[in-house]
Amino acid sequence: MQRAPAEETVAEKMDGRDERLHVSIGAVCNNNCVFCMEEDRDGRYVNNSAMTRERVRWMLEKHRGAEEVCFTSGEPTTRPELADFCAWAKELGYARVSVMTNGRRLGHFPYAVHLAKQGMNRFYVSIHGHTAKLHEGLTRTPESFAQTVGGLDSIAKLRRFGVQLHTSTVLTDRNLPHLAEIYRFLRAHGVDQVVFNVMQANGRANTFFEQIFPTYTEIAREFRGFLATMAGDPRAPEPQPSAFLVDIPLCTTEGIPDFHRGFVERHVHYDLEERAILDGVDAQARAEESHGRRLVVLSREDLDQARRDKRDECARCRHDRQCEGVWRNYARRRGWDEFTPVPAE
Repeated sequence: MQRAPAEETVAEKMDGRDERLHVSIGAVCNNNCVFCMEEDRDGRYVNNSAMTRERVRWMLEKHRGAEEVCFTSGEPTTRPELADFCAWAKELGYARVSVMTNGRRLGHFPYAVHLAKQGMNRFYVSIHGHTAKLHEGLTRTPESFAQTVGGLDSIAKLRRFGVQLHTSTVLTDRNLPHLAEIYRFLRAHGVDQVVFNVMQANGRANTFFEQIFPTYTEIAREFRGFLATMAGDPRAPEPQPSAFLVDIPLCTTEGIPDFHRGFVERHVHYDLEERAILDGVDAQARAEESHGRRLVVLSREDLDQARRDKRDECARCRHDRQCEGVWRNYARRRGWDEFTPVPAE
């Protein structure tokens, strides 16, 4: 008998991941996050500006049948064609049409309604604190907190129409001590699912590593403490918080229930051939012609293989098959002492 999702092991959840298509359309972003993995702003502008209407349609048709398409990279709501892209995805049969956004423009309720009417049925909103001081200290953008919270409130009004509201909070030294406060705040604003994302040690997160990146061990310890706090909180709205810790080596998360151990979805996206630079990827061999430009399909696995490592001891860990490894930049600074292989059951 198939088990309920809440009873699945983290290995079962990861093995059952659906692949989704990411479409990189945000050439610019109106936030300036200190941990952003997209440090090359000029390169992002060149690449994402090349994702024209014709090429976006080409991608959507090429991956027709995928479970989800997510419009992402930079700030997708800066693209005036976003609603048209949603309509195309719905027309082509994508079950889930989503966007990864800072949510600021969604505070204009008619705009949020228009996206939902065109087919957008899940919003991933990035918010990094429960106060303006905490959030804006990380986004480095005055007034961004109130606008993002306004976006949450807009989407929360649409939940009765089947629209889902998820959030992404990137964990840093600054917000890590406030997991419970952040969770309560977001749930009070109608968020269905709260995801605490561990930084990729790339881009600005690598540049400012010493200033903002807690250890994986510290992150896991604080998350365990958060769960214990919620379990003993009479104000908690549910017995099992809808909160998930994502993108952290599983060996450091022992003691956290599998329900709360999240995972990075399988996904593919397209870059211009000249921008598709990853170790181990032959961009020229993968390139396909799309309306006068050559595009290369890249996967999350490509990124992991190019920028993460494992050591020989990892082969003894029962999580080895699912584990993506440790970001090379992280291991270079912190070493391997905190990573202990978990014995097989």
